[in-house]
Amino acid sequence: MKQADKLSDVTIRNAKPQDKPVRFFDGGGLYIEVSPAGGKLWRMKYRFGGKEKRLSFGAYPDVSLKEARARRKEAKDMLSGGKDPGAAKQAQKAAIKIASANSFEAVALEWLESRRDTVEPAQYIKTLARMENDVFPWLGAKPIAEISAVDVLTVLRRIDERGARYTAHKVRSEISRAFRYAVATGRAERDPCPDLRGAIPPARTEHMPAVTTPKEAAELLRAIDGFRGTFVVRCALLLAPMFFVRPGELRKAEWSGFDLDKAEWRYLVTKTKTEHLVPLASQAVAILRELHALTGNRRYVFSGRDPQKPMSDAAVNAALRRMGYNTKTEITGHGFRAMARTILHEELHFKPEVIEHQLAHKVPDALGEAYNRTKFLKERREMMQVWADYLEQLKQGADVIPLRTAGAPSI
Repeated sequence: MKQADKLSDVTIRNAKPQDKPVRFFDGGGLYIEVSPAGGKLWRMKYRFGGKEKRLSFGAYPDVSLKEARARRKEAKDMLSGGKDPGAAKQAQKAAIKIASANSFEAVALEWLESRRDTVEPAQYIKTLARMENDVFPWLGAKPIAEISAVDVLTVLRRIDERGARYTAHKVRSEISRAFRYAVATGRAERDPCPDLRGAIPPARTEHMPAVTTPKEAAELLRAIDGFRGTFVVRCALLLAPMFFVRPGELRKAEWSGFDLDKAEWRYLVTKTKTEHLVPLASQAVAILRELHALTGNRRYVFSGRDPQKPMSDAAVNAALRRMGYNTKTEITGHGFRAMARTILHEELHFKPEVIEHQLAHKVPDALGEAYNRTKFLKERREMMQVWADYLEQLKQGADVIPLRTAGAPSI
């Protein structure tokens, strides 16, 4: 059915579906097609290059009669200029699709996903949250290749002005890494973030609270000895000072990494993705053998309420708070590392490079070699046993006199 007269909104609204599609023409090739299901779609017939073609303008009433006529005029103007409006529309769709795939949000999400299996789940979640809260609302829709240093700086200043300077620096680093990923995948020419060095003042470093004197350590060890929580958490507290590994590495320790007969624990350092070896003092082996009776048939040494998962990342800090310690100002699970580093050097006089290797820090030596899991192994074995003996004597209230050791200099 063809309608020669121009359309009106009343005509379109009153148009009823039939068994076959019905067309109502407005002139100039524009018509509305009513489907048997009741949908009303705008179409335009035109000829280009000797062929009849059609354009789609969308559905009524989302696209009004007035808007459809305006789109018809744009198409007619293109035809007058020798351009195919259909081809132009397809090119526009392709450009939008490419721009969408190359938007900062799309690239940043792709970068995050590419490293998801190599970072801690909590780190992935926190980075994504910072992007969603502080970056995507302002930069997300922009093509990443068109984002300038000024655009990034505006985002960073917005974060800094709310008093979150550390977060501003963290976000700058994460934006930079997303840009470097874009460069590597051909979506951007360069990373603008290096241009912003110094634009945001440095954040004040806040060190993890820790006890660093023998007297404080003795009090803490006695408090741990008196802890009356679950056996798994109690063992984690007893071992944390002896191991002085990162909290996440402690709680996610797996039995497969332990050889109690050799008194060794091997695992992959989460921060550097390098293999690390912890020599086990005899006191540590004794605790682990006792714990093995409870969790030895499970994957994790310190399993949580769900036997298939490790204990909560808040378990150690929660236990410290139960013992009366302020985890913001006195000690955290991470503070055992600072305690060991300080006392091993200042009180037991072990060499800094031996301590740093046991802490799994990447400290280049004279030949420029970074951390090696077996370097200073003899000295580290001795140090770990001396350290465990020292902690035991501190807990018992003895006046500990440092002895000369193979890993320590003459004093």
